[in-house]
Amino acid sequence: MESYLLDWANLLLRWVHVITAIAWVGSSFYFVFLDSSLTPPQDEDLKRQGVSGELWAVHGGGFYHPVKFAVSPPKLPAHLHWFYWESYSTWLTGFSLFTISYLWSAGTYLVDKSVMAWSPAAAGAAALGFLVLFWLAYDAICRSFGQRRNGDAIVGALVALLVVLASWLACHWFAGRAAFLLMGAMLATSMSANVFFWIIPGQRTVVAALKAGQPVDPIHGKRGKQRSVHNTYFTLPVLFAMLSNHYSFTYSHPQNWLVLVLMMFAGAAIRQFFVLRHGYKLGRNAHPWRYALVGVAVILGVLVWLAPAPAAPSVAAPQVVDYKVLQPVLAQRCYPCHGALVQMKNVRLDSPQGVASHAAMLYQQAVVTRNMPLNNATGITDAERALIQRWFETGAKVD
Repeated sequence: MESYLLDWANLLLRWVHVITAIAWVGSSFYFVFLDSSLTPPQDEDLKRQGVSGELWAVHGGGFYHPVKFAVSPPKLPAHLHWFYWESYSTWLTGFSLFTISYLWSAGTYLVDKSVMAWSPAAAGAAALGFLVLFWLAYDAICRSFGQRRNGDAIVGALVALLVVLASWLACHWFAGRAAFLLMGAMLATSMSANVFFWIIPGQRTVVAALKAGQPVDPIHGKRGKQRSVHNTYFTLPVLFAMLSNHYSFTYSHPQNWLVLVLMMFAGAAIRQFFVLRHGYKLGRNAHPWRYALVGVAVILGVLVWLAPAPAAPSVAAPQVVDYKVLQPVLAQRCYPCHGALVQMKNVRLDSPQGVASHAAMLYQQAVVTRNMPLNNATGITDAERALIQRWFETGAKVD
């Protein structure tokens, strides 16, 4: 029953998490586009009000005319919309999902004894430490170098090095699948922390000054803008890290940390293309095609690098594997999670009927994707995977 309830919690939290993430990423992408597409106002009245840019757009049968003030509007409106619950809801649902999926069963999902043989409690504490320590280091870099001359370039370089280091550590401490997801959670935590500790407090300070009739310090807007820009570059790397757990050929590679770094770099480069593309249309910068080409080239390079070696041609017909030969392998490698005592995902493989009904899934998970046994907790060998493959390809018979 516990497994069943956890599956339901996982499903519902994942559903809400995806919905809130779409809302957050969508609003983030929209405002980056808006900032890059603003043009100086033509109307004299807008200029007198302190408007620095405007945009005319059409969508859904209506015309829209958003404007941006250089520092603040001359008067606050009665209703002011704040963009923060998209971020907070995404993080809260994501952390809850991480808790029930990984921390709850840290010994199964976080620990791969062939990588690091530590206790589930230590692995869980280290995973939480990743979220906190990365944010503290990243925030310290922004505080120390963000306002200097060429500060953006310095911060970008140092944060990139920090991400590389974190990726290497995660992939050498945790199971590959967990390491990739943990890196995504780490970056996403910093994104939400940017909103919580910098962007929203700065905006509240500006609003409070306006209400009190005091001059507004533009530093709050500059800091909020800086962290918002960082968030938009984190977005595609986070999405790749979160989605990669479905594709074991990425996180199971011996150099999985480098795979992760390269794919996150490609995502950031492609995001740079879209950020600059809007400004290019207005003649503000050169065409950013080179960023897109770099990103695509890196992805293609990783694709070629990870390609499996072609199988040697077999002249003889494959030997038929009898169920009696297969059953001892299943008993040793699969029954611990799919037997009489435990039925993960409500799957049982301790009977001929159960194996027959799940034959395709067994082949897919154990041979094609090599996802199972999870983190190879039961120590299945390549020869045993090949045995399952021959059994399936020669008819998957259980009689």
